[in-house]
Amino acid sequence: MGMVITAAETAVPAPAVPTAPPGAPAQAAASVVDLAGRAARGCLARARVSASSIGVLVNVGVYREHNTFEPAMAALVQKEIGINLDYIADPEPAAGFSFDLMNGACGVLNAVQVGQALLATGSTERLLITAADVHPGGDADRDTGYPYADLAGAFLLERSADPDAGFGPVRHYTADRPTGVEGYLDTGTMGTQGRTTITVRREPGHRARLSELAARAVTEYAGEFGVDLDRTLVIGPSATTAGAGGGGEPHTAAPVLGYLGAMDGVRRDDYDQFLFVSVGAGPSAACAVYRPEGW
Repeated sequence: MGMVITAAETAVPAPAVPTAPPGAPAQAAASVVDLAGRAARGCLARARVSASSIGVLVNVGVYREHNTFEPAMAALVQKEIGINLDYIADPEPAAGFSFDLMNGACGVLNAVQVGQALLATGSTERLLITAADVHPGGDADRDTGYPYADLAGAFLLERSADPDAGFGPVRHYTADRPTGVEGYLDTGTMGTQGRTTITVRREPGHRARLSELAARAVTEYAGEFGVDLDRTLVIGPSATTAGAGGGGEPHTAAPVLGYLGAMDGVRRDDYDQFLFVSVGAGPSAACAVYRPEGW
């Protein structure tokens, strides 16, 4: 049995309030916990399932409010969603387990790979993936040097009785030289603003190098698994940029955004399946073929 996407959802910060009182912020600071929680609850509502039915939550976001690293953001998102908050009432060992998995832009497909193993072994019936990034200062649009949007996405995954549906193998690829993309906290210049600042450095030509790696990954994946690219819709990061909130690029949530866009506009007569491809710092790329249930 394959692992299918039961529901998908995205979330962006609330719009600015034009009538905010003098001195008050026109827009609340963006929060990973809030955005991931909203996207996840949207998934559960679409699928008409309760939070208590989620066995495992994997959070793959990288950039967080206040540069928070402890406790795990997955635990905070789990609480926000309301998954297994009472261990006495719901003592099942596989219920409400959560953890962070950080691998940049490839995080969602890494989580898919983990989910395949968990569902195949019967460790859980449903897996929820959340991918949310926000500027540490709470508003990405105010930092011209920060390239990503304040954005969240979520996938709800479960087993399907259709043996032809779901995700195929996930494969990872690397390039021979670094792309010159890195995000870090510059301790030498942060002063007293360390919790609200981040530095993202991208060398000239990094986009071209990432695009080359993505193209090579798709070609090698198609060759290894016999994927007919003429009948396959490729979901890549460049195809999803226009759908992100604010003026930045989608980051870890890009696969969710791309999937929703594909499902909204695709004609089943034109394509047999999708091919997810993610590429980011490292450089690293990941690919996985996906066939929606009922196709």
